[in-house]
Amino acid sequence: MLNIFPNFIKFNFQSLVLALFYLTLAITTSMHILLYKEDVKSSIGWIALVFLSPFIGTILYIFLGINRVKRKSLKLKGAVNIRGSYPNALIGNFFTKLPINYQQFITLGHKVYSQNFVVGNFIEPLQNGLQAYPEMIHAIKNAKEEVLLSSYIFDYDSETEKFMEAFKIAVNNGAKIKVLIDAIGTFGVFGRSIEKKLKEIKGLQYGIFLPLKFPLTLPFVNLRNHRKIMIVDGKTAFFGGMNLSKDNCLLNDKKNAIIDITFKITGPIISQIAEIFEEDWEFVKEKSFNSIAKSIKYTNSEGLTARVIPGGPDTINNPIELITLGAINAAIKTVLIITPYFLPENNILTSIEMAAMRGVDVEIILPKIQNSFISKASEANFLNLIKRGVKIYRTDPPFDHSKIFVVDNEWIFIGSANWDVRSFKLNFESNMEIFSKSLAKKLEAIAKGKKENATLITEDYCNNMSTLKKIRNNMYRLLTPYG
Repeated sequence: MLNIFPNFIKFNFQSLVLALFYLTLAITTSMHILLYKEDVKSSIGWIALVFLSPFIGTILYIFLGINRVKRKSLKLKGAVNIRGSYPNALIGNFFTKLPINYQQFITLGHKVYSQNFVVGNFIEPLQNGLQAYPEMIHAIKNAKEEVLLSSYIFDYDSETEKFMEAFKIAVNNGAKIKVLIDAIGTFGVFGRSIEKKLKEIKGLQYGIFLPLKFPLTLPFVNLRNHRKIMIVDGKTAFFGGMNLSKDNCLLNDKKNAIIDITFKITGPIISQIAEIFEEDWEFVKEKSFNSIAKSIKYTNSEGLTARVIPGGPDTINNPIELITLGAINAAIKTVLIITPYFLPENNILTSIEMAAMRGVDVEIILPKIQNSFISKASEANFLNLIKRGVKIYRTDPPFDHSKIFVVDNEWIFIGSANWDVRSFKLNFESNMEIFSKSLAKKLEAIAKGKKENATLITEDYCNNMSTLKKIRNNMYRLLTPYG
């Protein structure tokens, strides 16, 4: 007993020290969470993890919960220069002719993100790679000064090889080419094949957004550049949610094909798109860069009225999410949502339900087959939406990656953002807000075509779903990425 007693005291002293260290660490981490996490649910989740998983919870928070990109980005870029001042008189008489609910919505939008609308833009929807890629490649081949391209996924295959050849022609024309690709979106176990091809083109510069260097970059693994942007000579842009892959051209292959949409754009709005690319390029390369798009002057007052809304962990107020929420609340006739992933938080779900209950015709079009198992979580929200009068359609294969949001046959939101927490809070995204009845009509016609190849989800479908599927869906919902 005499030999054991000192060891017992020593053991208890070590346990007490360890317990005090754990408690101090947990309290300190919780204080950081309370100071820097604005969302209540996120704060509760992280604090619970920190206390219930000693040390492991704190380590996970340090690596995954702290938004270092925001600090690094703001330090590098300084004040965000993409935002203009809110104008006393909005463009011409256009906005004064809008209903009062939209005048109020525009006022809200400028307070969320004070980017100015510009007139004189022409925007053409291009469906799938078969329509979009030839236009993009033709523009690159004819470039004389500058080609800027940013893509989340940029595969190297038989279709994207055509982009490589076009880049070579553009370089020979004297154009300066800059290409940005995301480290996760274009990830390959044995290296990025597209990176090797880009490196071979003399005169082309490329950058990798937050390249993976474990464990140093583990805190950034959730924060990706999801934008899809191409600008040629500052005069022609391609903007939307379409990646670069042959899958976008395999329309008859129901297993591998991807249906998608992007937009060909001309007009002064390109200057706003270019500023997003500039900031991303400066973030990756840590060098200042100015696109020639800013030097182009426009005097045409015809065309569409639009502005660009960037989103990401270095923006304030989650502007894409708030603009989305504001648009739903402003709707008086119709809401059309086409998205590959539908996992918004309760604020948006409630807003959609209330819009339908007010008599707004709300339609949501989703793909029946998802390319992400977590996307099945969207089914957990179907029943409540349908009970409130929301129509939910699911299209047959192939997988539909299109992103379209139209309100009241006139207001349009297009871009790279999905309807989920990752896009609204974590990823770097870019969307465009547009007022145009003519473009809305084209997009609604596209939606009509999708519904012809879709199934309307009913209450019976939701009620007859097996208990195991309901449990699965709600489990997946718990795995939704959260910041």
